[in-house]
Amino acid sequence: MLKPAVLITILLLLSGCALKQYPQSPKVSDEEAQTYNCTALDQEIAKSHSVQQQIDKTGEFDALTVIGFIGDFGIGNGIAKASANKHATARLNQLEQLKTVRCGHAAT
Repeated sequence: MLKPAVLITILLLLSGCALKQYPQSPKVSDEEAQTYNCTALDQEIAKSHSVQQQIDKTGEFDALTVIGFIGDFGIGNGIAKASANKHATARLNQLEQLKTVRCGHAAT
C-alpha cells in the first residue's frame, strides 16, 4: 500500500507545474504559407522575434521563479520555457525558409 502512494508522489513531483505563462507559437499553416507575401512574411518574422524576446523576459528571475523552485525545483517552468523556445524557433525557421522560396532572399 505504501508503494503506490510513493509512486504517485514521485510522479506528481516530476510532472512539474509551470507557474509562468510563456507565449506559444504555432507552426506555419498551409493556408498561411499560401497567402503570405514578402511584406507579410517580414511582419511575421518581426512578430516571431518579438515572441522570442517575450519568452526571454518571462524567463527572468522573479517571485514566480522562487515559487516554482519551491513547488517542483523549477522543473515545470524550465520545461515550459524550453517548449516555448522550441516552438518559436521552429516558426521562425519556417517563415525564413518560406521567405527564401517566395521572395528569393533570406530574412534580415
